[in-house]
Amino acid sequence: MRIQVTLTVNESKRIIAKGIARLPSVQRALKSGKIFLKGGTTVSAVSEELAGKPLRISGRVTPQGTKTSQLSSREFHCALIERGKLLSVDELLEQTIEKLEAEDVAIIGANAIDAFGNAALMYGAPMGAEPGKIISGLMAEISDIIVAAGLEKLVPGSLIDIIQQSGRKSIDVSMGMAVGLTPVVGRIISEKDAIPLLGDVTCTVIGKGGIFGAEGATTMVVEGESEDVEKVFQIISSVKDTGVSGVPESLPECAAPHEKCKFHRACIYKKAKNRAE
Repeated sequence: MRIQVTLTVNESKRIIAKGIARLPSVQRALKSGKIFLKGGTTVSAVSEELAGKPLRISGRVTPQGTKTSQLSSREFHCALIERGKLLSVDELLEQTIEKLEAEDVAIIGANAIDAFGNAALMYGAPMGAEPGKIISGLMAEISDIIVAAGLEKLVPGSLIDIIQQSGRKSIDVSMGMAVGLTPVVGRIISEKDAIPLLGDVTCTVIGKGGIFGAEGATTMVVEGESEDVEKVFQIISSVKDTGVSGVPESLPECAAPHEKCKFHRACIYKKAKNRAE
């Protein structure tokens, strides 16, 4: 049996979350270990799937550019699932990473992936703020790191080359806060990878993009035995029309003029203005 499905970006994030939840290592860590979650909208969907609660969203890309949240919040941005319980670790990031064991799992997002299996995160604050500072240490501590990233993040070329062309402080003018890229290493799970985790099926991407809310959407052909395909189709149908995952008060973006933004006083617009003076 063969079916054709189309997932919007937000729907793909939910399918990625459902696929990740079925990974044997994630199931094992959920029952008897620890799962570290680094905040982002896709990882927030994973948090909802595994622990029933979204995460606080900080940086994001919107039509206005690379932005941050309008309001601060005490809700979790980085979290730890330990024996099924969701714990805030925003104030204990280094200690949390130090205590991870070899069989534990970390799930992080990405702002860019390439066709060669590379992934990268955007950093809009110096050193990536507190969460960014532990990324390299996290990759040095454990081997089971999952990068949850939809195919809308696919960039042309190699990120090895692209990262060398980025650099937050090299930008003169930016839409939103200027960002740089830092590499992240792990097993990338996109919607194409997640669907076969939901059943004994194969998945082929046949198109990208759309209109009227389907910009960035992925159209795929799913194939397998009728029983398996029908089961997967029911799961895919269950996420249709879902929105962005994240703590609601953290979703509105910062609307302050960049030179007055209390979160990014070192904004590139201000830098460019000072240069002109």
